[in-house]
Amino acid sequence: MASRGRTRSAEGKAEETIDGESNPGGGKRARRRPAPERFSSAWFVDWAKTLVFAAVIFLVFRTFLLATFVITSGSMEETLLVGDFLLVNKVALGSQVPGTALRIPGYTEPEFGDIIVFRADHAPGLDIIKRTVGLPGDTLWMTDKVLFRNGERVDEPYTVHDPRQPDAPDPSMVWQLEHLAPGTDPGQYHPTRDNWGPIVIPPERYFMLGDNREQSLDSRYWGLVERRKMKGKPLFIYYSYDREAAKPFRIVTAMRPGRIGPPPD
Repeated sequence: MASRGRTRSAEGKAEETIDGESNPGGGKRARRRPAPERFSSAWFVDWAKTLVFAAVIFLVFRTFLLATFVITSGSMEETLLVGDFLLVNKVALGSQVPGTALRIPGYTEPEFGDIIVFRADHAPGLDIIKRTVGLPGDTLWMTDKVLFRNGERVDEPYTVHDPRQPDAPDPSMVWQLEHLAPGTDPGQYHPTRDNWGPIVIPPERYFMLGDNREQSLDSRYWGLVERRKMKGKPLFIYYSYDREAAKPFRIVTAMRPGRIGPPPD
């Protein structure tokens, strides 16, 4: 039977024995609080605290660190395919504190060629993904589908073109009139999908294009992207499947494991 009493150690110090076990420190050994009975009020309180803590961690993680994004259109093919699931790095470009005008700065700025997820002005509440082809201060134009930046032709091996799609004007491109380069006559300016500019990109604005040029609704039509609307850069393709595959349960049977990994540049 366990006994409580006083004993002496080899050094002559007092030890206290509790339930037959000695405690060299001489104090009472702390006992673990018993778990509350299942479905009791204390049990529900413990679970509520755990869930609240998990929710806070998730919101911080989702708001400031990483986000997910699913490719649902073909505007970035063949770089990104419909059915690609992306992990987006929000730390790189910084993020806005919800409900405030405060912004946590990132560790880099958008560069030419960066693929970026951003909030679209033409479709409130929608995040889209495009390639950055124009930075603040750049002069851009396109001639017969060829992009020119600051007087030099841009090498774009990632672009896809559909020769079956004829060039055409679009009334939404009228926004470009406000940004025409000096010496361009607004009265003679009639932009089309494949021929437009030159325009000058103002401060804190960026020109974004889809890689699948004839199938992309982008800055040519709805205008420039504000720096503060940029959310992050794709970090990793964590899943991919062919959404158009003629297979049952294609999210599993039409998986594309070869696409999992860092996204193409």
